[in-house]
Amino acid sequence: MGIVVQKYGGSSVADAAGVKRVAQRIIATKKAGHDVVVVVSAMGDTTDELIDLANEVTPLPPARELDMLLTAGERISMAVLAMAIQSIGFDARSFTGSQAGVITDAEHGRAKIIDVTPGRIQAALSEGAIAIVAGFQGVSQTTKDITTLGRGGSDTTAVALAVALKADVCEIYSDVDGIFTADPRIEPRARKVPRISYEETLEMAAQGAKILHLRCVEYARRYDMPIHVRSSFSDKEGTWVVKAEDVTEGETMEAAIITGVAHDRSQAKITVVGVPDKVGEAAAIFRAVAEAQTNIDMIVQNVSAAATGRTDISFTLPRAEGQAAMAALSKLQGEVGYERLQYDDSVGKVSVVGAGMSTAPGITATFFAALADAGVNIEMISTSEIRVSVVVAESQVEAAVNAAHAAYNLGSDEIEAVVYGGTGR
Repeated sequence: MGIVVQKYGGSSVADAAGVKRVAQRIIATKKAGHDVVVVVSAMGDTTDELIDLANEVTPLPPARELDMLLTAGERISMAVLAMAIQSIGFDARSFTGSQAGVITDAEHGRAKIIDVTPGRIQAALSEGAIAIVAGFQGVSQTTKDITTLGRGGSDTTAVALAVALKADVCEIYSDVDGIFTADPRIEPRARKVPRISYEETLEMAAQGAKILHLRCVEYARRYDMPIHVRSSFSDKEGTWVVKAEDVTEGETMEAAIITGVAHDRSQAKITVVGVPDKVGEAAAIFRAVAEAQTNIDMIVQNVSAAATGRTDISFTLPRAEGQAAMAALSKLQGEVGYERLQYDDSVGKVSVVGAGMSTAPGITATFFAALADAGVNIEMISTSEIRVSVVVAESQVEAAVNAAHAAYNLGSDEIEAVVYGGTGR
């Protein structure tokens, strides 16, 4: 048999009982004849607790030291999981990200993987051991400092290792049974998707679905690494994330045209009011936002008023980056000459995603009609070839998700979605 890479989220290894349950699943895979490499997240809420600790010590923790602190969470997980496996009589060896050969750039807190040189992992496998790797971390190629990949980075670690080791599959375990047509906490009739393309999964992740990390899916698509999203709390078949040609009609959700409904409550909206309608003003605005290290999502510019020659520009961004963007734009008022800024952090985004919509007329009309019938007001609209997104008031996100899910008949007759551990990760 080949190599299987398994990743277990924090809810799967939240306590000693969870660690022992995961150890049994890993051993079962080993007994089936596979070489097994395991990537683990920090136990439960350990990362959040470490961040809180750092903030109690100082309001601005140095990025290098914060990375050193946060990587402790995954190192605890890898060590206790290796102990649990060894207690059952199987050889297991734990490795930090740097020991596993995860090489990154020097950007603390959101490092990108440059290369993976898994020599020590391959040596452990050749000796019959199970390799346990701390996710979310690596070592800088230039500074040799420990780095972290950002929240959800353990998913990326797992896929990167799977690619480097030429594994057969990368299994991502969480506390739900796969990828569903909507968040089961909002839509109890959400249905599990048996197979989904990388492109659809990327859109779902980008629009707020949290079952897989965006960068992990990008990495998997680039190297054609199949991902099997499963629950560590059950033995049910999960969701396979594969290339589009492997998602065949009749056995998948592709026949339904719409794959799912995603939502994101972490958005904010900035409106630059009264921008002079002159060449280069929009460029100056978004250059300032970019220099503030802010990621922009949707952008809407109104037609300029004939009487004033001014226009309004609105855009959405992560709420956590809102104040930095506002500060950067405030410094720009004298240069651009806009009238004022408006900031709204009580918005949310709802999206319908599906590869079939590019050849199916009426998808957008159905979406908007469903929202209108539910009394949901649309503030902004954005589209791609396989996605339609709207910004609505945060208080109306749940109603919008339920309305869209029902409009496209995505629901199951039975309750399929079970959140075993409480977080969906």
